Amino acid sequence: MLAKLKRLDWTIIFLLMVLITISSFLVYSADIDDPNINVNWTKTIIIYVIALFALTACSFLDYRILIRFWIFPYLISIGLLVFVLKVEAINGASGWIQIGDFLFQPAELCKLCVIIALAAWLRRKNEEDLQIIKDVIPMGLLTLLPFALVFIQPDLGNAIILIGVLIGMLWIGNVKYSHALIGLIVFGGGMFLFFYFYSMHPKEISGYLIENFHFKQHWFKRIDTFLDPSTASLNDRYQMENSYRAIGSGGLTGEGYLNGSSIHSNFIPYAYSDSIFVVVGEEFGFRGAAVLLMLYFFLIYRMILIAIQSKNRIGSYLVVGVVAMYVFQIFENIGMLIGLMPLTGITLPFISYGGTSLLINMLCIGMVLSVKIHDHAIEDDK
Repeated sequence: MLAKLKRLDWTIIFLLMVLITISSFLVYSADIDDPNINVNWTKTIIIYVIALFALTACSFLDYRILIRFWIFPYLISIGLLVFVLKVEAINGASGWIQIGDFLFQPAELCKLCVIIALAAWLRRKNEEDLQIIKDVIPMGLLTLLPFALVFIQPDLGNAIILIGVLIGMLWIGNVKYSHALIGLIVFGGGMFLFFYFYSMHPKEISGYLIENFHFKQHWFKRIDTFLDPSTASLNDRYQMENSYRAIGSGGLTGEGYLNGSSIHSNFIPYAYSDSIFVVVGEEFGFRGAAVLLMLYFFLIYRMILIAIQSKNRIGSYLVVGVVAMYVFQIFENIGMLIGLMPLTGITLPFISYGGTSLLINMLCIGMVLSVKIHDHAIEDDK
């Protein structure tokens, strides 16, 4: 036990404690004057304790055990995603399971289980190039099933993160450049054709997709708001325009802690959760936002170092999967609030209020730390 403690990456632990502290102050600011929410701080402290315990337990657990028995967490996550579709919807989405006073979101757990499953698949390769039939398609199918189940909840944000994880795992798995180029061309061409025809016939295309493929009307309203705000209604532009205005009003140094006028006038929906970056921008300005991004940079940098230094390639696969998840999620959350991405419901890791998000993020970091602790085993388990 003492030897494992010495092998912990204490820089990552320190960064996590800083992020959690920042989160507490930001959530308090977002909650203090909003009559629509009432953050239970006793419950929040319990969640922090549980999350830290989960981080510790996962760190000391040999990650190769998770790889060896990957099918069980994967099937459990799929079962939960199927089960949650039968649960009463909350805020228009069937994405949560009530456990006492707590809400559990299986889509968050699914991201971790997909990373483990893809790493287990890559375990069979001996640094060889990935083959389309034998490797890329099976990995795509392992991701497509949970993607579809998350998508129809509907939870577009977490569904997109699963695609980001797949891309990261294909990259670390040594996908051929020609295959990657073909994939980029197909994806880019598909996106271009979709937006081109959608701009020509928005009602026809949106109506067809809503009727046949579980697309939601509010998704297309967000696309309209993102592509051409002048055509969107005031109600559809409400969150986007208020977010821009609030972040811009922060300027260089911000309006000061607890002085965010847009936040405390309740102009920003979900300021304590999906839109918490607005609190950073308005109250702490460009400097505060830069500090937060720098903390994320150092956290990801430390994880990449663990991946590079790992003597066991399976550990590298796991760490890169976690890194891909965070990079896509951070970009998606912040990008949607500054006009780089359409609005989606996705949390900012370690900062947004949310018990499941914090718990799964801690488990992910615990898995990264497990790679660091148990890296003494050079040879892969076959």
